[in-house]
Amino acid sequence: MDRNQTLTSFLDWAQHKLLQAEVTSPRLDAEVLMAESLNISRTELMTYPGRVLNHVEAENFRSRIERRVLREPVSHITGVQEFWSLEFLVNEKVLTPRPETEILVEQCLKALAKNSSPLKILDLGTGSGILSIILAKEFPQSQVTAIEKSALEVARKNALRHAVADRICFVAADMLKADWQGPYQLIVSNPPYIESENLSKCMPEVRQYEPVQALDGGRDGLDYYRFIVPRALEQLEEGGLLAFEIGHTQAAAVVTLMESSSGYRDIQVVQDYSGYDRVVLASKRVLNG
Repeated sequence: MDRNQTLTSFLDWAQHKLLQAEVTSPRLDAEVLMAESLNISRTELMTYPGRVLNHVEAENFRSRIERRVLREPVSHITGVQEFWSLEFLVNEKVLTPRPETEILVEQCLKALAKNSSPLKILDLGTGSGILSIILAKEFPQSQVTAIEKSALEVARKNALRHAVADRICFVAADMLKADWQGPYQLIVSNPPYIESENLSKCMPEVRQYEPVQALDGGRDGLDYYRFIVPRALEQLEEGGLLAFEIGHTQAAAVVTLMESSSGYRDIQVVQDYSGYDRVVLASKRVLNG
């Protein structure tokens, strides 16, 4: 581009570049990266469309767009992702939070809304810490245990950022091998659930930049559910809740796993805002109840 180009001209250039790279939201991504480059809000971008970028600003923006052209996620470029109206630190070691995971949070809050006593919560595979942190904020008397095999520094930083680090115990361990140390009123997990053979078919942002250990759910995507469903019965209090995010084709299989364990009741499947099955949850049966 020529020197002395305006903010709007740079955005148009970036949109064209990203469109050619088959990025799904080229204008939005360009605006987010421009706002981040200039350290202003997207609203301010609209306020000053004729602003001329100086050399440093222009180069900062160009470098971010070149990274996005290579399909690096916007969240990795900016280092943050919004979720539940909060901003979370992310990097290549953790999954970028997805909007559909908010359905999992909503269902946990709904199911436990009438519970006035302090809660013990277990978050299996915490990643960036979003589930642990939001549940700790929404249930101020809760104590959360968050298990993650690697990259716990990201979750710890996010817990400090949102002032709940004192109520979350982070455990660096493989959830399949760790001592869960129950009992809990809630066990929640967004485990790896992509079929191994489908990993290569994921969009480049996922396939090239996100940690495979947080994606690969085994041959049929159900390895973690097979392990968690029976073990959770040993760690939940009677009436306690188990809640999962699932792949949109996995509801029937996960429900069958719960039914086969014969220790769950009130099994529910909840759709996301696009109408796809997204959450399965159930309560541990109460003896003689």
